This record gives sequence, structure tokens and C-alpha cells, in this order.
Amino acid sequence: MYSVRPPAVAGLFYPADPRQLAHDVQSLLAAAHPHELIPKALIVPHAGYIYSGPIAATAYATLLPIAAHIRRVVLLGPTHRVAVHGLALPGADAFDTPLGRVMLDTEMARSIAHLPQVTVSAQAHAQEHSLEVQLPFLQSVLADFTLLPLAVGMATPEEVAEVLEALWGGEETLIVISSDLSHFLPYASAQRVDHGTVQAILELHQPIEHDHACGGTPVSGLIVAAQRHRLTPHLLDLRNSGDTAGSHDQVVGYAALAFTEETEHAR
Repeated sequence: MYSVRPPAVAGLFYPADPRQLAHDVQSLLAAAHPHELIPKALIVPHAGYIYSGPIAATAYATLLPIAAHIRRVVLLGPTHRVAVHGLALPGADAFDTPLGRVMLDTEMARSIAHLPQVTVSAQAHAQEHSLEVQLPFLQSVLADFTLLPLAVGMATPEEVAEVLEALWGGEETLIVISSDLSHFLPYASAQRVDHGTVQAILELHQPIEHDHACGGTPVSGLIVAAQRHRLTPHLLDLRNSGDTAGSHDQVVGYAALAFTEETEHAR
């Protein structure tokens, strides 16, 4: 039976009206500071767009020059509502957003189904925002792509990296890790903590603790994979909710990072 996961946080984390949503995303992308990179992987925040949208847009804007080459997106984010062991596929054929339908890559899903850390949990995906909020950005930037969404629960960085390895592909495959940084610290404290977390990522040091990044497990898995593939991380943006739309009393940290592959050195 053909199954579709409907949007769960439209009207909460981002506009439910398609025109308003398209306008908001395009405005965020247009305002993003350009970075001339060719990412293989991105780390992107997942809060409400008024809070983390500008930081997310900084990451997604890097895709605009290469969007035609990207045909599939491997999207990993932490579970916030349902505890799962390993990495959970949704068991669906498509995800809907107000901007339309995104078809899931069932062939890719089958290619990792044999791994012991890969499970299927529609419940883990049903209300999960960490993956959903990335989709309108991807729909706005990429022309035609399939999606492989994985909700990451209790797993080791090596287990995450093994899944990424199986899905790595070439220039047609983009990896997106959804994660915020520190939660509910005073502004100055958050800046210090988040700077330390970002520095660890830039130096490819893991594990990243969950109190420093809610997506610490998938981020750590990406770091393991990045070491194997000699990817270079680049910081694109680092801010918090106090910089965008919130008070400075308790803030949530957001970073956008891109991981690029080695290029041939001039001879």
C-alpha cells in the first residue's frame, strides 16, 4: 500500500500556507551570505524558521550552484518524541509538505535494510520536526530529488557512519545532518559552549555530547565518515535564538557547516 507521511509541524515551525512558505524560504535564501563551496554534507539547525531559518538558509544557499547535480538527499536527524534503537526508516513512500510531495528513495532504503542498526518506525517519524523542517528548503533549492530520511536514536557514531558509508554515492548524493546546538543557556554561556562544539566539529573530534548538540549522534557519525573520506569542514554561520528572534535569557544555539571533498592540488 502506498503511504505518505503528512506534515506534522506546518503552521508551527514554518508557515502552513504554500505561498507564504515559498516566499519566506526564498527570502531567507536571498539574504544568506554566499559561500563558494561544493558540499558533500551539511549540518543544519531545525528550530522554527524565525529562530534558525537564517542560519539554515546559509547552508542551503551553498547548494544553489550545484543543485542540478544533486538527485538524492540522505537526511539524518535526532528523535525528540519517540525513543528508538539505531536509525529508523519511516516505512513510507513519500513525505508531504505544503510545497508538495517528496518521494522517498525506496531502493536506497532496501540497500541498508540488512544492517542491524537500521529499523523501521513510522511512529518515530510521525511527529518528528528535525527532519521535516529541512524539506521546504530542499524543495526550494533542488529541482528533482529523492529522499532517504533516518530518525537517529540510540546508536554509536560508528553505526551511523556505517549507514552513511552504504549511502555515500557520488556528486548526486547530498548528506544533511539536522542538529541544533546548546539549549536554554544564557546568551554569553551559549556562545562559549557553542564555539567549543563547533571547534570540535571543525577539528573532526567526536563524540559530540547531546547537551552540546541534540543531534550529537548523527553529527558524530558524520565526523567518523568525514575522517574516512577526508572531508574538510567549514563553518558557514554560528548564531543563536538571541541573535534572531528570541531573548538573551535562555537561548538555543544554531550552526551551519559544510563538509567538502578534497580537490586535486595544482601540479
